[in-house]
Amino acid sequence: MKTLSKSIADYLEAGEYERKLSSDTIKAYRIDLQQFAVFVNGIWPDRNLLSSYVKYLNQNFAPRSVKRKIASIRAFYHELKLDGTLEESPFDKLHIRIQSPKQLPRTIPSQIVHDLLQCAYASYSSSRRNILRDIMVLELLFSTGLRVSELCALSKDTFILEDGELRLLINGKGSKERVLQIVTPELLKLVRIYCHEFQTEIQTQGFILFNQRGKPLSPQSVRRIIQKYLNKIGVEYHVTPHMFRHTFATSLLEAGVDIRYIQSLLGHSSISTTQIYTHVTTAQQTLLLAEKHPRGKMTFSF
Repeated sequence: MKTLSKSIADYLEAGEYERKLSSDTIKAYRIDLQQFAVFVNGIWPDRNLLSSYVKYLNQNFAPRSVKRKIASIRAFYHELKLDGTLEESPFDKLHIRIQSPKQLPRTIPSQIVHDLLQCAYASYSSSRRNILRDIMVLELLFSTGLRVSELCALSKDTFILEDGELRLLINGKGSKERVLQIVTPELLKLVRIYCHEFQTEIQTQGFILFNQRGKPLSPQSVRRIIQKYLNKIGVEYHVTPHMFRHTFATSLLEAGVDIRYIQSLLGHSSISTTQIYTHVTTAQQTLLLAEKHPRGKMTFSF
């Protein structure tokens, strides 16, 4: 029988080249399975050792991470059963329960978003192309709710500016496709200026967003851009690219936009995923009820 390390390597190779899993999925599997192999010291674990590993995960990682890591190992063992390497998986008789606390999505206060954008715009001059790129990054994150991976993957084939609108053709999680249409005048003006300034790179490289070396922008670079402007405005508030997505969705919900429309914009396959954004404040709920309910338009007298 092959060693655990060899089986993991073969599994990852098959996932990448035969099953055509995304690079992000392969990366996550590799991290989770290598971590697992280190814990069990490279040997095939029995059920007791596997239980110890689950206990270790629960003590050291957030519930969402624990679920993902266990799912990665389950998928690995499932594949070994299918190809006949193992007769049964130690998971088959292992009962695992993970109580996940309900975590509300963290959003960015509107004043911080405003100050970030204002600072970026104030820093721009025609000789500072990198600032123009920074503004594009911040504006697109805030205005579209894109995942950072989707933002970095934008290309000249999926970023279409014509007929007075910007269309983004997004290939999201699970290869789910969606279209975002943007008609905000200020944003369209920014896009025109950006595409003119970077037209050579866009045509030769094919991507939309670039780092200072002319290479496609990475998620880590996006995080550094956000942090740079947080430092400039002197705000000690942890902001991630995904928090812009939460802020985008929550802002629309608070404005009274139907949750199914938000679901479509975010590319969620299930409405239950989008419902994490229904944590509207009591004050906002009261305001919406007063404005939207038909009783507010009726008048009676005694």
